[in-house]
Amino acid sequence: MPGIARGPGGAGTPRYLPVSEHGLIGDLRSAALVGTNGTIDWYCCTRFDAPSVFASLLDAEKGGSFELAPDVPTRTKQFYFPDTNVLITRFIADDGVGEIQDFMPITDDSREADRHRLIRRVVCVRGSLPFRAYVAPRFDYGAQPHTVRTEHGCPVFESPSLTLALTSSVAFETDGRDVWSLFKLHEGETAVFALDRIGGDVEPRACPRSEAADLFEATVRYWRQWLSQSRYRGRWREMVHRSALTLKLLTYAPTGAIVAAPTTSLPEQIGGERNWDYRYVWIRDAAFCVYALLRLGFTDEARSFMQFLTERIRRADDGTAPLQILYGIDGRCELPERELPHLEGYLGSAPVRVGNQAVDQLQLDIYGALIDSIYLYDKWGEPISSAHWDTVCHLVDWVCGNWDQPDEGIWETRGGRKNFLYSRLMCWVAIERAIRVARRRGLPADLLRWSRTRDTIYFRIMQRGWSNERNAFVQHEDGSVLDASVLMMPLAKFISPTDPKWLSTLDALGEELVSDSLVYRYDPQASPDGLQGEEGTFSICSFWYVEALTRAGRLDDARLAFEKMLTYANHLGLYAEEIGRTGEQNGNFPQAFTHLALISAAFNLDRALG
Repeated sequence: MPGIARGPGGAGTPRYLPVSEHGLIGDLRSAALVGTNGTIDWYCCTRFDAPSVFASLLDAEKGGSFELAPDVPTRTKQFYFPDTNVLITRFIADDGVGEIQDFMPITDDSREADRHRLIRRVVCVRGSLPFRAYVAPRFDYGAQPHTVRTEHGCPVFESPSLTLALTSSVAFETDGRDVWSLFKLHEGETAVFALDRIGGDVEPRACPRSEAADLFEATVRYWRQWLSQSRYRGRWREMVHRSALTLKLLTYAPTGAIVAAPTTSLPEQIGGERNWDYRYVWIRDAAFCVYALLRLGFTDEARSFMQFLTERIRRADDGTAPLQILYGIDGRCELPERELPHLEGYLGSAPVRVGNQAVDQLQLDIYGALIDSIYLYDKWGEPISSAHWDTVCHLVDWVCGNWDQPDEGIWETRGGRKNFLYSRLMCWVAIERAIRVARRRGLPADLLRWSRTRDTIYFRIMQRGWSNERNAFVQHEDGSVLDASVLMMPLAKFISPTDPKWLSTLDALGEELVSDSLVYRYDPQASPDGLQGEEGTFSICSFWYVEALTRAGRLDDARLAFEKMLTYANHLGLYAEEIGRTGEQNGNFPQAFTHLALISAAFNLDRALG
């Protein structure tokens, strides 16, 4: 539980910052979280799902961190350099003002990309300030020992699996394991720190002040050029563009994969066991990301992801599902889940997990999310190829033969398979969207079988997914539990947003699952999910609720709910997976699913308001 950090100059610092007190930086291969106190307390080098180097977010003592801050009491502010993913942390003291500029250069040169350079520029902008730096990596989630040696005047941290070099414009001391420096800057002076992965073809290389300044400008230029492709000009441009920049940060450039979040095991409930590894590609999340990015005009990302998905699809003859629900960012299928008992977890929330055994689950809804994104790509991006169409036909034929199986559902419950309405709904979407593409493009398809199955699913949902007792659509067939996933019914164009049955469902959800615009997924007491403890409201569901209100014509309610949701973002406009009872952000951070839902809700609400 919260105590006091004891690193040099760190006495009196809380052991764990709130999750929301962080910003994200990255190089489209890996990412780091930087706290408002100037500490990097999460960083996986060389890729999103690599073992951590800094993980004090999961164990303040054993996880490792890169502290950098004034050595005097300060007030702090943090913001992104406008229209970029370059993070600025400002420190305001009695005798001066300083700032840290944190970024990871984006490079297409494979050799330099393998460097995975992380740059921290310290600038004294007023007066003078003493600073302290304390670099304490802990390799392989804190499980591997390491040593420090000096090479060309630079500390080199060496472990069996990874070697990092720290180049700096200030001198360091070392105890053979960690390094630290105390230095003072006067107005206009700058110090530079660069942390590089070295080995193989990548040699240690200094990062002088001039090169750091050039890389800063190049990184700013990259992000601004990328964002300039956006077509969004609506009311919430700043929040929408921040969400787009975040989704881009969560993209693994070598394959086009989009991770669900850059972190693992940040708890859905403090002290609870709902702690999962999200550093992988969920088909559902990534397909929705394609929708959001296409809406804004980012077609390259959609094209890369489509290629990634096509390469993942199996064509087995034994009835095996053609897709897993998640993959590694390199496309690998095996993601064994294990616990790291030597780490205490964020605020004592154990277990800390790496890997994710949900990879073995059956979740039928992913086919609807995927084929809907293919339909939208064909409509807004570029016409899909004949090879892609063959793949779509293979998927739809499989769905036609398997849609009525029970599964674990969108929420990946570990309480047994059920006939979830959302899974049925998205199977309907998979077939319906494929029919649209076939008819618009004149492509060959078994339209008779597809149409018959689509209609069978429709009637099954209307008959067995509807509860006369609740006067609402419910979580699973012949049940009575409400579930926020049914908010997708009008969004997926399954039912009219003003249909009386839908409006009564919307009212029921509002009464039971909505709290001040925040939406719970379901009541785990009424529908046991195989896990202990409570959870917060799910931010993606809150944005779905905004969009459902919008489509129902309840624009005043929708706008108020949306504006309220914006107040739950952190100071940078970032969202974790959930929001707790007192407004705190819980779960892995930041979460792609939430940001793509924000984009969709903003786009549709803005259009409806005119």
